[in-house]
Amino acid sequence: MGKTGTLIGSYVPDFELPGIDDQVHHLSRYLEQWRAVGVVFICNHSSYVDSYLDRLKQIQSQFEQQGFTLVGINAKDAKKYPECSFEKMKQFARERKLNFPYLWDSTQDVAQGFGVEKMPTAFLIDKKGILRYIGSIDDSPKAAKALRVPYLQNAITALLSGADISPKSTEVTGSQLEWRK
Repeated sequence: MGKTGTLIGSYVPDFELPGIDDQVHHLSRYLEQWRAVGVVFICNHSSYVDSYLDRLKQIQSQFEQQGFTLVGINAKDAKKYPECSFEKMKQFARERKLNFPYLWDSTQDVAQGFGVEKMPTAFLIDKKGILRYIGSIDDSPKAAKALRVPYLQNAITALLSGADISPKSTEVTGSQLEWRK
């Protein structure tokens, strides 16, 4: 990870971001409601994100009843990438039938606070707001069929059952997040 960012075992910075439902979403409210929150940085325009969308929707369906929710955040610069604008996010979520909230980090402050370098990067946060896992969703960025180790699912399962999470972090293969100038 970069020089900034949240370390495993420390508190994740709270955020307040607009969602495609035109509501303001706060991490603290999610933590009040759910036993675990998975924050995944995605965007509308990345072959890596594309290859993971169905898997992310499946993770959301699989764990929602157990007190987990996924939250997608787009931190791409909409001036440079108009296809990642807030309006396009709404369209993207409809077309791709996202089953989890999709939020817009237009200033990139949240992405910076988390220390995101590539998309998709997943962060698993426990009820107290402490970061428990950071990294890849699984070991197969391009093809779901080749998946051997579902890192995020294993981490969620461990967290919800009170077991140790291992590994606590993995390398992310994905699209570089370019910072606004």
